[in-house]
Amino acid sequence: MNAFRFQTVPTVVVEFGAARRLGALLREQFPSAKRLCVVTDGFLHKSGLLAPALADLTKHDWQVSVIDDVIADPPEHVVLEAAERARAADAEIVLGLGGGSSMDVAKLLAVLLPGTQSIKEMYGVKKVTGTRLPLVQMPTTAGTGSEVTAVSIVTTGETTKMGVVAPQLFADLAILDAELTLGLPRAATAATGIDAMVHAIEAYTSAHLKNPISDMLAVKALELLSRNLLPACNDGANRNAREAMLVGAMFAGQSFANSPVAAVHALAYPIGGIFHVAHGLSNALVLSHVMRFNAPAASKLYAELADVILPLKATGSDEAKTDALIGHIESMIVDTAIPRTLRDVGVKQDDIGRMASDAMLQTRLLVNNPREVSEADAFAIYSAAF
Repeated sequence: MNAFRFQTVPTVVVEFGAARRLGALLREQFPSAKRLCVVTDGFLHKSGLLAPALADLTKHDWQVSVIDDVIADPPEHVVLEAAERARAADAEIVLGLGGGSSMDVAKLLAVLLPGTQSIKEMYGVKKVTGTRLPLVQMPTTAGTGSEVTAVSIVTTGETTKMGVVAPQLFADLAILDAELTLGLPRAATAATGIDAMVHAIEAYTSAHLKNPISDMLAVKALELLSRNLLPACNDGANRNAREAMLVGAMFAGQSFANSPVAAVHALAYPIGGIFHVAHGLSNALVLSHVMRFNAPAASKLYAELADVILPLKATGSDEAKTDALIGHIESMIVDTAIPRTLRDVGVKQDDIGRMASDAMLQTRLLVNNPREVSEADAFAIYSAAF
């Protein structure tokens, strides 16, 4: 067996209704702290979804400052402005409460506040120096897995993104409360759920750092996600499906935090960056086409996943099982009713060349793909997805 290192969040709490006793949970974890900075978005704050959590924080003597102006694909200036507000509040602990963007910003605040580095010095892999403030993550969608990853994505230009990847970004505590995900709209449930499936599929087939623990987590994640995605989409109040999706997304996050994602994400980034398409949907648009491209190099691994997702249905050779797996995933995406083609999200034929060129910049991701991707290959994949 190859040597490997596996890292993840040291403490995870999975509890339906945990948000309603958040103050008590944090007091148990951080008995002497007082000042908490909650990082979220305006919709969650104004909707009242956070009200029970905020009430319990007050009940347990937390001095809470709420930063609620996080937006999807957060620009660098949003991160820096949030850091100034958290610094002014003299925050002792940072809590990311929301989707992947809120949790990503929370990670960056935790390392920016006590440190001397600028955010630009942190972009890249293992560029963060020093320590961070205590960090807690609480997701309200089942998708990004950001609560258990060491990655934060920042929009750095009109169409460009950069990543901060460093072990300091692993939280101290992740709290999974499926009650917060009840009633999530169908489209958001589908896109985030497929995003989580992509994490598991790419982690299982990654050319670098794949290991027995990441494999185990990816397999369990796919089992939970594939069986519960459509039930969660069809009934927003299905507690069992919501809990399974949330735990599955976390397992997928733990997996790809250690066995990194690849070409699906690399090709999704230009879709999100140029056309402002949500990350999960961007992944869904290219997923099956990248899998078909990868099949000559990854059919054995795809066949193993087919045995998990399609027990007794995927039979025959590895290639036959791979075809069955891809077909099943395509069918799931159709059944969720989210957009299926690049045309559906505003991409024009003339845009494909630029997208292919931009995708080649994602070397951090492309190096993990089981099959080398050229710019011509990216162009062909986008064309198939068009």
